[in-house]
Amino acid sequence: MDWPAQCAVVIPCLNEATAIEAIVRATREHLPTVIVVDDGSADDTAERAARAGAEVLRHDRQQGKGAALQTGLGRANQRGFAWAMTLDGDGQHSPEDIPAFLQHAGRTGTALVIGNRMGDAGRMPWLRRQVNRWMSRRLSRLAGCDLPDTQCGFRLFKLDAWSRLPISTRHFEIESEMLLAFVGAGHRVEFIPIQVIYKAEQSKIHPWRDTVRWFRWLRTRRKG
Repeated sequence: MDWPAQCAVVIPCLNEATAIEAIVRATREHLPTVIVVDDGSADDTAERAARAGAEVLRHDRQQGKGAALQTGLGRANQRGFAWAMTLDGDGQHSPEDIPAFLQHAGRTGTALVIGNRMGDAGRMPWLRRQVNRWMSRRLSRLAGCDLPDTQCGFRLFKLDAWSRLPISTRHFEIESEMLLAFVGAGHRVEFIPIQVIYKAEQSKIHPWRDTVRWFRWLRTRRKG
């Protein structure tokens, strides 16, 4: 498969001026089309991303990670790409892992390939590791299959499958919603090991507000 012609990369960003330029440059060594969605940043994230060769879309005000992903994925779909890869703009995902995603999808045809950090979970901050495991257990029960790392945003998926799914969340719960939507639609979902990278970056997840929002979304799923 001609991955450079078939796959675009979407990176949602909020105040990632420190890391985004290097991430875009490293990503473009594997996949040249990178779409950065600046979700109302107060710094020069957009300018640095553009300087590194990304197409930059901007939200005038912060709308949430889910909204930024939807904007970027919509643009990739509009441009005619068959696949999209998503990764975070803070350096937690290594572009060096991109070939492993492409090789796996090319070999198996899997509709959604997700990075799995849990094989080296000891490198994750303790609280994030526990929360991820807790959420993954609950989503696995809902899906009826093992989903070892439901919160990882490093993903590769078919855009035609994504475009048919009723994705509605606009914040961090989008990773959970998208995963269950793919499973519920009968699409093949698989996980591959990736590097675990945590530095001194501050998480964009609000510990109270985003946790409450996730529980509300989960309750809606259970009622459905």
